[in-house]
Amino acid sequence: MSEIKPYSGGDDKRTQVEQMFDGIASKYDVLNHVLSFGIDRGWRTKSISMLSDRKPHGLLDVATGTADFAIEAHRALGCDVLGCDISAEMIELGRAKVAKASLEDKIKLLKADSAQLPFSTNRFDAVSVAFGVRNFADLDRGLKEMARVLKPGGRMVVLEFSTPSNALFRAVYKFYFRYILPLVGGIVSSDMAAYKYLCRSSLAFPSGAAFEEHLVQAGLRPISRQEFTMGISTAYLAQKI
Repeated sequence: MSEIKPYSGGDDKRTQVEQMFDGIASKYDVLNHVLSFGIDRGWRTKSISMLSDRKPHGLLDVATGTADFAIEAHRALGCDVLGCDISAEMIELGRAKVAKASLEDKIKLLKADSAQLPFSTNRFDAVSVAFGVRNFADLDRGLKEMARVLKPGGRMVVLEFSTPSNALFRAVYKFYFRYILPLVGGIVSSDMAAYKYLCRSSLAFPSGAAFEEHLVQAGLRPISRQEFTMGISTAYLAQKI
């Protein structure tokens, strides 16, 4: 995963990912909803519901982007949310959304790297990350950092793209990801490389049981996983040991 970078230049993955999201930030939300035909909203809602039985008071949303997940998590769970992201442009757009929703006292956003979270150990009741772990420069380090700031017994939910198991649907999915998505995303955002990276990073991501092994290595106990839309995405629920 760490070897897949958005661009062909010599910068490290973290730097390239930050530059990529800063560059496509203004088109990010529109393209997300258009390219997923709007079903990404349902994936987020169902992922958040996996935390509802614990009723967390404080949630950290890593790779929060423009704060869609953070806002919905607050509304669904009633908790305070702290969101962080490496892209300053995404954070600024997220802050505008939070302000528009009059939630500045409930949702705070800041620029921070998943590999070195600026929070104390055992601080949060719950941690979430939606479509962000595949962008970590070091997947295992990022997961360990999220586990570190999670309270013992706290829950983590991870929503990420996965590969459908049905052969026919998988073929259609891969064709769409490899050819249609980069073309449309590239035209609208003026950065086709960014959307080619989305395809490559998604198809290479270790989904299912393979990803749960990474959760275990981070000190987490996988509890359940739920596939959405025939396996296009998967939500993983884990608990800090």
